[in-house]
Order: sequence, then structure tokens, then C-alpha cells
Amino acid sequence: MAKRVVVDPVTRIEGHLRIEVVPENGYIKDAYSSAQMWRGLELILRGRSPDDAWMFAQRTCGVCTTVHAIASVRSVENALQLEIPYNAQMVRNIIIAAHALHDHIVHFYHLSALDWVDVVSALKADPHKAAKIAESYQNWKLNGAAVFKAVQDKLKKFVESGQLGPFASGYWGHPAMKLPPEVNLIAVTHYLQALDYQRKADQAIAILGGKNPHIQNLAVGGVSTAINPDNEATINMERLYYIKQLLEEVRDFVQNCYLPDVLAISAFYKEWLQYGRGVDNYLAVPDLPQDTKGETFDLPGGTILGGDLSSAKAIKSFNDPYFISNVAEDISHSWYKGSWIRHPWDEDTDPDYTGMPGGYVDGSGKYSWAKAPRFKVNGDYVPMQVGPLAQVLVGYALGHEATKKWVDKSLDLLKTILGVIGESSEGVDVNALQSTPGRHIARAIRAAMLSDLAIKQWEQLVDNVGRGDLEIYNPPSYPKGVIKGCGFHEAPRGTLSHWCVIENGVLKNYQEVVPSTWNASPRDSKGQMGPYEASLIGNPIADPEKPLEVLRTVHSFDPCIACAVHMVDPEGEEIVKVKAL
Repeated sequence: MAKRVVVDPVTRIEGHLRIEVVPENGYIKDAYSSAQMWRGLELILRGRSPDDAWMFAQRTCGVCTTVHAIASVRSVENALQLEIPYNAQMVRNIIIAAHALHDHIVHFYHLSALDWVDVVSALKADPHKAAKIAESYQNWKLNGAAVFKAVQDKLKKFVESGQLGPFASGYWGHPAMKLPPEVNLIAVTHYLQALDYQRKADQAIAILGGKNPHIQNLAVGGVSTAINPDNEATINMERLYYIKQLLEEVRDFVQNCYLPDVLAISAFYKEWLQYGRGVDNYLAVPDLPQDTKGETFDLPGGTILGGDLSSAKAIKSFNDPYFISNVAEDISHSWYKGSWIRHPWDEDTDPDYTGMPGGYVDGSGKYSWAKAPRFKVNGDYVPMQVGPLAQVLVGYALGHEATKKWVDKSLDLLKTILGVIGESSEGVDVNALQSTPGRHIARAIRAAMLSDLAIKQWEQLVDNVGRGDLEIYNPPSYPKGVIKGCGFHEAPRGTLSHWCVIENGVLKNYQEVVPSTWNASPRDSKGQMGPYEASLIGNPIADPEKPLEVLRTVHSFDPCIACAVHMVDPEGEEIVKVKAL
């Protein structure tokens, strides 16, 4: 067996993920993605009331809570073909946007930026030079030599004390790190500032949702968020205007700090725009519904095949058969009984752990708790990459106005920064986003769009309430017999769908096909790699003992393995001890 580099567990993600790569002559020749936990929620939900499913489903993850709640109620509403009051749609949309803004900010600064930023190098920076560099590419109110000097002094105390806290165990000084000290200092400063702005997004969610994480205000048929401008016990105008204030502050940070930072770091690592493409079939679903039936949306969805933007095909509604009929999951290399590919409504969840003989993936057996979602195209099942990159590419290809505005604006700024640092901008176009840094750029572009759209949803809610419409709930009624529903949502990590089969008002089957299952999937029966695996092939790896480049590409997807799988021991016994570094 070829020599393996094993990263287990991958840190700065949610859940337990193992990545194996085979290096050869300084590049990655082969790769395997193995989810190391089992999700049992599908079994827990069987036999329960559909009204309660969303409360259980949002426990799929401690991070991606609202997204599972939204997808769950939509699946039941889809089965019932239930219309949702306009106010309820807007309340949900504000929560969706705020959650994504929180998630995208945290992902870049706190989970993945440290793959590119050498924190200790920031001690060598000149704060005045850092201020001039920052001013050259962004208009952010909390920049300045004094601010950067204060952060540098704080960082110096961390280093001298030997207590690096969240910056401990990093690959500082790694040969793949190449940012100037001043840019490192800018990034560390914004890392700390981002902690405050992600919290503001969370506050907006908590006000509307009752708490966060695990919101309490959803219901099949709408929301329980009572709205009355003249009642202090409900969401009134004072609360609504405070939500708007929070959203405006987050928008300022996203558009004037986060997006420019991503573009600046991408410019300094321009060579990485050729690495990490992997699976270039893309899938996104539309979101932020603008009507009661889910037929018009503020965010576009669709597919792109083979990386060819001219192949874009739209997904148009919550009932679009193009999506609902073509999703399937393959378990050929997953730890479940059997070897099949099935539509989610026809799946079962029967765990069968066989381990990895020899301690490594051998390529022929089963090696992951994640299933392998696939999309049916012309009779064949193909892997799809999901996430902000997919939505941005689909939106751009379909001519979505906001997407085109922010993509073009971002590419122009990227080219400007490249010119300032003496790099050529040749080849820097929308297709360059199909890369490791491109996933970060697309996520920041999506955040910029959502920061505008969050305010739009707020304005529409306030306007509608101002006209006297206070309706928030359409009660469901369950018929006898069997009905089936699909609820989808474009979550921060990509296309999320919940699938329910309801018989006589009780859940008979329930399946979740989540973004990190699409992206972290093992090989399927045809040997087709999932996006994590495919994106690693051909990437450089300077030091196999410190596989920083592996982390860069895997982190660019923002893995959430707790969403893909959950660990369950029916006997209540301890399963594993994990040492936190």
C-alpha cells in the first residue's frame, strides 16, 4: 500500500472527519474522506408526529440548528401542499439570512483563515504599514495603526506567556505560508473583531426565534412569533427596529471587512486558484421564498454540469420535479447493510460497521458513515458539489442580478489588489472561482448578498404588518393514507433536504440529505469520488508531516460532519474518548 498521510480528526470543523491522502512527488495522488460518526435521527423520528419533527431534526447539529428546523417544517408542509402566511415567510427568511451571516463570518475568520494566516508572523508587522495596506483595499471603520498596535501588543503577551489559546498548535512558519507580516496582523485583528459581529447576527436570530441555538418559534404552517406593533408582549416595532440595527451592523462588517479580506488573501495566494476544483457538477436550491406557495425566490437555485456555466438549469419551486425526482443516495462504500442506490423516500438506515481492515481505507470496502448522495442526469447518477460556490455559479449563469453585481464587483477588486502587489490578473474570471480560494470568495459574495437581502426581508415584513396583516400561521390537517414531502433549504454549507413519508398522520420514514453528506461522500458503486476526495487530487503538499494544504482545501467546504452523521449507543455506554488539543 502506498504511503498514507492521515489527518484524524480534522480540527476546526463540526464533527469527526478523517482524511487520508497519498502523496507523490510533492502532490496528492489519491484521497479518501471518512466520516467517523453515525447519525441515528432517522430512526428516532419514525412513529412520531410530523408536527414535532422539526424540534428533533434541528438537534442534528449544535451549529446548523435553524437550517434543519426550516428544512423539516418545509418537508411536512410540502407533503400537505400547505401555504405559509407571508409574514411567516419573512420571519423565516430573516432568521435564515442572519444564521448564514453568522455562519459565514465564523467559517472564514475562526475556522479556516488560520490555514492561510501565520499568526506569530504578525509580531513582526509595522502597524502603520498595516494600516496603509488595509486602507488600500477596504473601507472599514475599525482599521487604523492604533488598533493594529493594540492587537499586536495583546498577541505578544499571548506568545510570551506560552498561552496561545485558540492560536495554539498552528503550522506557524510553514513553507506554504506566504502573507506579509502586516497582512497577517490585519487578519488577526479582524479575527478578533469578527467575534463581535457574528454575535450580532445571533442576537437577531434569538429575538425572532426565542433562543439560539435551537430556535423555538417554528411550526408546521408558519411561525409562533406573535407580531403586534402596539403590544409589548410580542414582536413590536421597538424589537423590529433593534433587529434592523443589528443586521445593518453585520452588513457593514461583511461588505467592508470580510469580503475585502477574503479577496486580499486570495490575491496573495493567487497560485491556489488552480487547485481544489474537484467535482465540477454543481447543485443549489432556491431560497428566501417571496410568496405563500414557494414559487418565487430571492436566491436562485439550479444545476451546472461539468463546470460549464452554459449548462445551467434552474430549480424553480418547492415542487420542482427536477430536484425532487433526481436525488438518490448510494451506500456501496458506507457502513450500512446492503449495497444500493435509492431515492430518499425509499431508503432505510440500517447501520453495519465493518471497520477498516489494516487501519486504512483499501478502496474496495466500506469506509465511512456518510452515504454518497448522487443526482440523476440523463439516466446516470453523478456526484454534485454543493455550497456557496454552487449557488454563486448557478446564480451568475442564470443572470441573477444580485449575484452578477457582487461577483463582478469582487473580481474587479481582486484584480486591483493583484495589480497593487505586482501579480498578473490573467485568467481571473468567474471560472477561477472553481478552486479552493474560490469557495471562500463565493461564500463571502453570498454573505454580501444576504446582508442586503436580510434588510429587504425586514422591510417587506414591516410594510406588510403596517398594512394590518398580522397572520403568522396556517394550521395543518393530516389526511388518512400515505403522503410524501420534500423540504429543501440552501443552508450555509449548501443544499439541504429533508424527506418525509407520513402515513395516517404519523412519520413512517424520514431521511436527511445534507450538504456535508454531498461533499464528504465516499466513492459510489461506480468508483466516483465525492467532492472532498476529488478536490484534493493534484494539490501540493510541501511537508507530509504538516499537511497544511490538505486542511486548506477541506476547510474551504466548511465541513459539518455532525450533520452528515451522528453517533448513537443504545446501551448508553461510552463510545470514545477524544482529547481536545
